[in-house]
Amino acid sequence: MPTALPHERARPLAKGSVYPAKDLCSQCGLCDSRWVAYVKQSCAFLNQRFEAMEVAAHGRSRHLEQEDELYFGVQQRMLSGRLRQPIDGAQWTGIVSRIGVLALERGLVDAVLCVGQSSDDRFTPVPLLARTPEQVLAARVNKPTLSPNLEVLEQLPGSGIRRLLAIGVGCQIQALRAVQATLPLDELYVLGLPCVDNVSRAGLQTFLESASRSPATVVHYEFMQDFRIHFRHSDGSSETLPFFALDTPKLKDVFAPSCLSCFDYTNAGADLVVGYMGAAFGNQWLTVRNARGQQLLELVEPELETAEVTSGGDRRAAVQQGIKAYDKALKLPLWLAQLVGFFVQRFGPKGLEYGRFSIDSHFTRNALWLQRHHPEKAEAQIPAFAKKIISRYRLPAE
Repeated sequence: MPTALPHERARPLAKGSVYPAKDLCSQCGLCDSRWVAYVKQSCAFLNQRFEAMEVAAHGRSRHLEQEDELYFGVQQRMLSGRLRQPIDGAQWTGIVSRIGVLALERGLVDAVLCVGQSSDDRFTPVPLLARTPEQVLAARVNKPTLSPNLEVLEQLPGSGIRRLLAIGVGCQIQALRAVQATLPLDELYVLGLPCVDNVSRAGLQTFLESASRSPATVVHYEFMQDFRIHFRHSDGSSETLPFFALDTPKLKDVFAPSCLSCFDYTNAGADLVVGYMGAAFGNQWLTVRNARGQQLLELVEPELETAEVTSGGDRRAAVQQGIKAYDKALKLPLWLAQLVGFFVQRFGPKGLEYGRFSIDSHFTRNALWLQRHHPEKAEAQIPAFAKKIISRYRLPAE
């Protein structure tokens, strides 16, 4: 009799149990599937494996001596763009949703792993294996909460799904790549989203109540390249708030510990990454990491207005000042926050330099958080590329 593979013997952990990563668990969903058997090797918060993942997914690891790869990971091509005909109700123009739709319509995949929402609360994520374009479109708009995407792996055996497009954030994709060879799939395409600072549903409520004039009507929001948080409300109206006006004392600990110990902002394991951080305001930033990523881009590129990525300004002083402000949990009066925001928006980093600003700010913050809350894990948890970036700044002494 053949020996069963570990995932064939394993059972998901009971909901509500303590997961192996404990307080650092990002609730990616792997432990809610039979692939829990691989958690010690695959969990981003138990075992960092950036170089091995990049080599397996892209054929090589990133070149640390090249600034763009140091910051943004392995790449074949980088560009910005927007759909000529935006998808109604999408968070921006809808590039991610359109790729999912086209992948199904063209027969590239049998299903798309994406995230819908609860019928009771649009911010409560409900992962699903979408089989139709309508299901993909119904899942449009980000859910900025921890989401157990990989729990749907449990549905793959016997489903008839042999070719899958998985959409996800860094911690989910790291785990997915680690178990990829054991999945009952012939083809796997990975569309990644850049990601920082997710929260629990309760944490999201705290954020919305502290930052928005009408938290109950927020449909989606994003921290954008103009150094403002952009909120969209259910009545179609918009609202903005300067980054510098956030109630830092109240929000300093609202983000999930997993996000405060993560260094995969740009989703290093994805075939194609679509976000906003490296593009001019109004466009999306796209990074092709390998041939599969190019296949995904080719689905949608004829429908895009594209442009070369650009870079301007100098992030370094702003990052260094931000380290101090965050560490001291400073809260600026609104008038001063608006003034600072005006000058930073006009003279501050733009394009790829804004992307580096955001990466530097989060990497330095997360390194401090790890050193103070999990000093025993800091050395192993911070990858080589992040250490090189962090070394450029002065961190507060303990």
